[in-house]
Amino acid sequence: MATTTHPTTPVSPPSAPAPSAPRPTSRSRRRPAPGAGTILKWVVLGLGALVMLVPLYIMVINAFKPQDAIIASPLAITPDTFSLEYLQAALTSEKFNVVKAYGITLLFVALVNLCGIALAAPVAYVIARGRSKWHLGLLLLFVSGLFIPGQVTLIPVVFVLRVLGLINTIPGFILFETAATLPVTIFLFAAYLRTVPRDIDEAAALDGAGKIRAFWSCIFPIMKPVVATIVVLNSISVWNDFVSPQIILGPSSGIYTVTTGVYAAVGEFSTDYTTVFPTLLLAVSPAILFFVLMQRHIIGGLVAGATKG
Repeated sequence: MATTTHPTTPVSPPSAPAPSAPRPTSRSRRRPAPGAGTILKWVVLGLGALVMLVPLYIMVINAFKPQDAIIASPLAITPDTFSLEYLQAALTSEKFNVVKAYGITLLFVALVNLCGIALAAPVAYVIARGRSKWHLGLLLLFVSGLFIPGQVTLIPVVFVLRVLGLINTIPGFILFETAATLPVTIFLFAAYLRTVPRDIDEAAALDGAGKIRAFWSCIFPIMKPVVATIVVLNSISVWNDFVSPQIILGPSSGIYTVTTGVYAAVGEFSTDYTTVFPTLLLAVSPAILFFVLMQRHIIGGLVAGATKG
């Protein structure tokens, strides 16, 4: 019996995979050249930083130099001109008690922050949860205070405090400073509270909590970022304020903040730079250090109030 054979088809070997294109390495990736707008932005930022840092640099280095070295070379300092005696003299000066001025100013900062937050938080809560045009009008009324310079209101405030018997007193000064911080505090609080869901209020109401208890127990603890922002802004504002304590408290009260104490120690026409620069350094150092440590809270609080939750 004949057998038939079928032709076998030769099996070709498997083809090798096509070589893939070489991936660009990190060295071969070139960043696009900065545009004219980016360069201009950095130039403007650099010039702004110089405008603010150069006076600070002059104040710091001249706080440790003698009078003739300050006049001859105000922008340079050498080891032979560096001395701590001028800073020590400013710390122990009879005209400017630094420790007492620090204590009084810190007391004012704490009281203004406490009173301002206690007053502004409930008002901002009502504005943020309100739905009528009257709530918007109330917000605009408070925000309009941002456009009125504080120096313009000082004379009317003096007359009002004199009638109330609060001129040259600590309560009168605290009331004025608290009122001055309310516009920006209410504005930031209201912006932040609008990002807080209303479900929290409804859940608190179902548990039997009233509006006041719901706010202080449930809503206010969530406001830590914006509260930290307000504390930083108000603290620096009260610490650096000179006109308000000088007029409302007055030299006759015997109460000196850091800024008014510096003015009393330095004098209006003083040219003794070995007293001026160390005293100014003692006055601004706590505010600068506080701002550097707390600046992230300012940015975090502003960003948290700018996004919808």
